[in-house]
Amino acid sequence: MIHTTGGIAVEKRDNVLVATISNPPLALMDLTIVEEIGRLADRASRDASVGAVVLTGAHPDRFVAHYDVAELLANARSSPRVRPRTARTALSVVAGLRKLPGADFLLQRSPAVWVAAINGSAMGGGSELALACDLRIASSGDHAIGQPEIMLGFPPGGGATQRLRRLLGTAGALQVVLDGRPLTPAQALNLGVVDHVVDAESLLTFAVEEAARLGARPKTAIGATKRAIYQGASRPLERGLRFEASEFLAALGTHDALEAMEAYVHLTRELGELPAYHTDTVATAFARGRFR
Repeated sequence: MIHTTGGIAVEKRDNVLVATISNPPLALMDLTIVEEIGRLADRASRDASVGAVVLTGAHPDRFVAHYDVAELLANARSSPRVRPRTARTALSVVAGLRKLPGADFLLQRSPAVWVAAINGSAMGGGSELALACDLRIASSGDHAIGQPEIMLGFPPGGGATQRLRRLLGTAGALQVVLDGRPLTPAQALNLGVVDHVVDAESLLTFAVEEAARLGARPKTAIGATKRAIYQGASRPLERGLRFEASEFLAALGTHDALEAMEAYVHLTRELGELPAYHTDTVATAFARGRFR
C-alpha cells in the first residue's frame, strides 16, 4: 500500500520503505520536502519493522533538483545581511530553540539504512540529499550530479562542503564545489561521490535489494555503527575511539546483541568451528543479516 504525505509517496516492501519524492513540475527542493523527509526519518527510526529507506524521484529525469532559488531570494531580500560569525551564533540559538536537527542530520542519526536511488539529475539540494544517505546508487545516462551554488554567489548550505570533504578529501571537495560543473554518473562513481551506477531499468530493484540486505542487520547495531562513523570519526582520534567504545558498550547488552551472541556460541559448539570461518554458516548469516 502506498501512503502519500505532502510531496512524498511511501510504499513499504518488507523491511524497506520506498519513498518517491514529487514536487512537479520542476522537482525542486523546498521547505515542504525537507519537513516531509524529517517526518519520514522519524517514522523509520521508530518503526521496528523498518530496516532501511530508499529515496528516489518521481520526475522522469531528476532525482531532486536544487533548492528553490526564488524562495532563497525572497528570504535573502527580507533578511538583514550578516557576517559569518553572527550567522553562526544565530544558527546555534535557533538550533537550541528548535531542539531538532535538519532532515539531513536525521538521516545519518537514524538507525535505519538510507539509500539514494538517484534516478536522474541531482544538483544542489538534490545532490546534498543524496550525500546525506548511507549509500548512493545512480542511474546511468545523460544526468548531472553536482553543486552549482558557487555560480549563484554562495557556497552549498545543505551539507555538501562537509560531506564531500569527508568523501573526497580537501582537494577533491574544493574542485567539485569551486568549479560548480556537474558530474556525469560515471565521473561521480570514479570520484567516489556515488557507490554504484546501474542502468535505469535496474535502479530501483537494485536499490531496494541492497537496502533490504543491509537493513536486515540488527537495528540497534545499525544505529550504533552510523553514530560511531558519522559522529565519532569527525572528532580527533582519541575522542573518536572513546565514542566508538561507548557505542560498543551500550549495544553489547541489547536484546539483539545477546540473542546473536548466544546463537554464535551455540553454533560454535555445534560445528566444532568458529561460525565466522564456516563457509555455509557465513553465507546463511549474511543473507539473514545476523548469526542466529
